[in-house]
Amino acid sequence: MPRPSTIAIDGPVASGKTTIGDLLAKTLGYLFLDTGAMYRALTLEALRLGVDVEDEEAVAALARQIAIEVLPPGPEHRDGRSYTVLVDGRDVTWDIRSPEVDAAVSPVSRHPKVRKVLTEAQRRIGERGRVVMTGRDIGTVVLPEADLKVFLDASPEERARRRYLERLARGEETTYEAELRILANRDKIDSEREVAPLRQAPDAVYVDTEGLTIEEVLARVLALVEQCDP
Repeated sequence: MPRPSTIAIDGPVASGKTTIGDLLAKTLGYLFLDTGAMYRALTLEALRLGVDVEDEEAVAALARQIAIEVLPPGPEHRDGRSYTVLVDGRDVTWDIRSPEVDAAVSPVSRHPKVRKVLTEAQRRIGERGRVVMTGRDIGTVVLPEADLKVFLDASPEERARRRYLERLARGEETTYEAELRILANRDKIDSEREVAPLRQAPDAVYVDTEGLTIEEVLARVLALVEQCDP
């Protein structure tokens, strides 16, 4: 049976999109594109250059000026990364996961002009096919005609726990309570923004990842791939 050529995976922060999208792409031999990494990379660069993340014109201009690349990790990368993010050739893969970026990425991502620049770049990649793309508006905005759409989710408490453990594993200082507060704020901003809010596409398959292992979630999504009739 033919496999779906374009697969969109959406969901809130820490729902498992990146992990599952990466594993799915590797299993299928597809390109993996985490669109959230592009917004994070832009946010990181804005913070580094002192660009006001609330200034839509300035951030959009920066988006047009810099080169953001999301690539498969090379053999020299043995730090657990799912992909490598470059900004003008500079490796920022882990820098984009900092608390500072967490706190500033939602304002950046809700600017219509910024989303236009990055969405166009993401859509061009999707049009090539054989891609697994993850984000918050892939099935609704970036690739509304995707062959398969999946919406991953879990409770805020479970997602905050995942993010807390992830930061501890990287040697960062944080608390579960702090991660829960950050996550709740991100969910509110992402769901209420006027442009491309976080929501499940009507034809997306909902997958609750609560209490499931990575392997179990991957198996469920792979089953959806096999059942899909593109």
